[in-house]
Amino acid sequence: MNIYDFAVGQTNPETFPVEAFKQASIRAIENEHEMFNKYHGSLGHTRLRELMAERESKREGVPVDVNQLAITNGSMQSVTLVGQALMDGNDDIVITEEFTYSGTIAAYKGIGLNMIGIQMDEYGMRMDCLESKLAELKQQGRKPKFIYSLTTYQNPTGANMPLDRKKELIDISTRYDIPLVEDNCYGDVHFEGDKVPCAFALDDSPNQIYIGSLSKILAPGVRLGYLLAREPMLNKIVSKRFDAGSNYFASAVVAEFYRDGIEAHCDVTNPVLKHKRDLLVAGLENTLADICVWSVPVGGLFLWLRMPDDVDIKKLTKIANENNFYFANGKGFHVDYKDVPYIRLAFGHVQDHLIEEGIPVLADAIKQARTSNEHRAFDSLY
Repeated sequence: MNIYDFAVGQTNPETFPVEAFKQASIRAIENEHEMFNKYHGSLGHTRLRELMAERESKREGVPVDVNQLAITNGSMQSVTLVGQALMDGNDDIVITEEFTYSGTIAAYKGIGLNMIGIQMDEYGMRMDCLESKLAELKQQGRKPKFIYSLTTYQNPTGANMPLDRKKELIDISTRYDIPLVEDNCYGDVHFEGDKVPCAFALDDSPNQIYIGSLSKILAPGVRLGYLLAREPMLNKIVSKRFDAGSNYFASAVVAEFYRDGIEAHCDVTNPVLKHKRDLLVAGLENTLADICVWSVPVGGLFLWLRMPDDVDIKKLTKIANENNFYFANGKGFHVDYKDVPYIRLAFGHVQDHLIEEGIPVLADAIKQARTSNEHRAFDSLY
C-alpha cells in the first residue's frame, strides 16, 4: 500500500544532482584533502563564504562583506546561536509569528526563551498587532531581546510578506531598538511573482541579523546554513559556538558544486516543486473546496490548510494514519502549542502520483472526522 507522507518538510529527491555532486566531491577531495585535517574556526570555509556573499549581493542588490558571514551546521544552528547570544537571563522574551517553525519553537523554549506570538494574516505577521504588543510590553517595563520572523514562504503557513509590510517591520523594530532576525531559509524555493528584498538590504543597522540555508534547495543532509550580521553583532553571535567550525568537507563539496552560482540548480528544482504545489492545490479544489481554505504559496515547501472547528483532529489523525496518510498537526507550530483547526501539508518530496492519490484520502478522513455536514462558515485562512 502507498504511503502518503505530507508530514516532513524535505526537498525533492527526484532532482538531486547526483552526478554533478559526485564530481564536486571528487574535486573537493583532490583540491582540499590537506585542509580536512584542520579546524577552521567560527566563520567556516572561505570559498563557500565568498560564494554565499556573492549570492546575497546579487540577489539583494547590496554589497555583502564576506567577513560578515559565517557558515553554520544548518540554519537551525544559526537560529539557536542567535537566541543564546541575545538572551541574558533577565526576562528573555522573543517575538515571533503566532505560527512558526516547530524546530525554532523547540530550540528557543529549550534554551529558556519566552516566546510571544503575534497574530498573522495571509501576508505574515500583522504589524498592528506587533505594535500593540510592543507598546504593552514597554508599559510593563519589558523589552524583547529580538524579533524572529520567517518573512518569505513562511513555515508553516507559506505566507510571503510584501515590501511595504517588511519596511514597517523594520521601522517598528528600529523605533523600539529591538534586533530583527530574518530567517530566509526558503528564499531560493521561488515559484512566481516578485522577490521581496531582505531586511538587511533595506536597512544597514547592526541590529539586522539574517539567516540563510543550503538545505531547502539542495539537501538537508549536507547540514549547511549561514548567518549574516554586521559587527559587533556577528562576533557576539559566533562567540557562542563551541564546535570549532562547521562541516568543512560538506562545505568544500558544496563550494565546488556552486562554483558557477546557485541559479542553475534552482532553475532545475523550482519548476518541479511548483508542479507539485499545483497538483496539491488542484486536488484540494476537487475534494475540499466546500469545507476548507488553504494557502497557495508562491514559494517554499508547505501549504497551510484551515478546517472547520467541528473537525476532531485526534480522530482525523487516527483515520488518516490508518490509511497511510500523514500530515503535521497545526498545534505543533503554535508558539503556545494551542489546539488549532489547521494542518500543514509538505509537498516538496512527495511523488506526483502520491499527491494525486493522497489528497482524496485526506479529504475523506476530514469528512469522517467532522460532527456535521455543513458548508464551511469562513472564507479566509485566519
